[in-house]
Amino acid sequence: MAEEHTGTLESKTQLVEYIESGCKPPEDWRLGTEHEKFGFSVADLSPLRYEGDHGIRAILEGLSDQFAWRPVLEKDNVIALLDETGASITLEPGGQLELSGALLDSIHQTCTEVNTHLKQVKAVAEPLGAAFLGMGFHPRARREDIHWMPKGRYQIMRDYMPKVGSLGLDMMTRTCTVQVNLDFSSEDDMVRKFRTSLALQPIATALFANSPFVNGRPSGFLSYRSHVWEDTDPDRTGMLPWVFDDEMGFERYVDYMLDVPMYFVYREGRYVDASGQSFRDFLEGRLPALPGELPRISDWEDHLTTAFPEVRLKKFLEMRGADGGPWGELCALPALWAGLLYDATSLEAAWDITRGWSMEERLQLRADSPRLALNAEIGGRTVRDIAREVLDIARAGLANRARLNGAGDNETGFLLPLQETVECGSTPADRKLELFHSRWGESVDPVFGECAY
Repeated sequence: MAEEHTGTLESKTQLVEYIESGCKPPEDWRLGTEHEKFGFSVADLSPLRYEGDHGIRAILEGLSDQFAWRPVLEKDNVIALLDETGASITLEPGGQLELSGALLDSIHQTCTEVNTHLKQVKAVAEPLGAAFLGMGFHPRARREDIHWMPKGRYQIMRDYMPKVGSLGLDMMTRTCTVQVNLDFSSEDDMVRKFRTSLALQPIATALFANSPFVNGRPSGFLSYRSHVWEDTDPDRTGMLPWVFDDEMGFERYVDYMLDVPMYFVYREGRYVDASGQSFRDFLEGRLPALPGELPRISDWEDHLTTAFPEVRLKKFLEMRGADGGPWGELCALPALWAGLLYDATSLEAAWDITRGWSMEERLQLRADSPRLALNAEIGGRTVRDIAREVLDIARAGLANRARLNGAGDNETGFLLPLQETVECGSTPADRKLELFHSRWGESVDPVFGECAY
């Protein structure tokens, strides 16, 4: 839940300075990995409710009781958990359970964190008859089958989404992702990383494609989750073509965010509906929802979370293009991006792949990747061929980082699931579709048994 800070904001310069304050020297760069997963009842595969003996609330309370997690309440409802490392467990609108990991130095640490978390969740959920699944889009549940979580900001978003797109409610309730948050040292470094990662985000979408089903049937997409973002809200999603313009920098991103319509303001324990209103007006004390009030730092922090482009800037960069997936791919995602962006030679090599692409080509690749994944093409090359080269660059970057575990291994091993995907030319979604049409007998139900955490 948002914290209220008393310092007020009165100028755009303060907003720019807030983001700029994220600059860190390379020795202080860290990784923050986040992943979401669908909870379900083992008995009938139905999505979990919030209340009930095996509901989301019971799972959160069990994690708090049995492990070192501290509950966060909203109107007497447990809606999040915190621990001493800075990690948190939060709820997406449809009950998707999200781990927002601590800021860590290596993928080895990330993998330990993910493994510990999944073991804890299983230890609590199993006796309750519940389990969790990692995919990009719920393979079975219809929109009306999903139970909304009791968080005030979600009710505001639920009311607003249908006004601006047809799939926003599906985005909120039926999608799951894995993402990594990465640091930058300067404005120039941020711009290089933003452009490179934004151009390559459709390659990650293809590699991690893991959402081929909707309502129990093949959807025609390999990453339906990625497709959902194409019809959620054009004001706050997409490939941000201006990132590739000469004027790109902290201020340009702030200008973008000032044009993103607001959702809410958090005051005195409640969410004030400001949907569709302007943060520019807020800076001038003219916000209709709170006339005469100026924004606080926490209001700007909240507002930055309400844009959903393929790469998002806060005090760090968020890679947002991948479907949720199995355990190994939760570690592969941060390995991919750390290998590409946290080594100067690899960053330059990754940008070299993309620098000749036109904006039209980038947008077409973004549109094609959810359907075609590795078979999409850009610049006369298939995504599979580009992904092979990208993985070679990431592997070299991770080797140069030289973050070793106790056995003396570097981080390159975490790329193995992605190497296998490229070598066989088959994404996780392709493999599930093959099972659906063969051993699963055209039913998605077996995925809950075979692919649960």
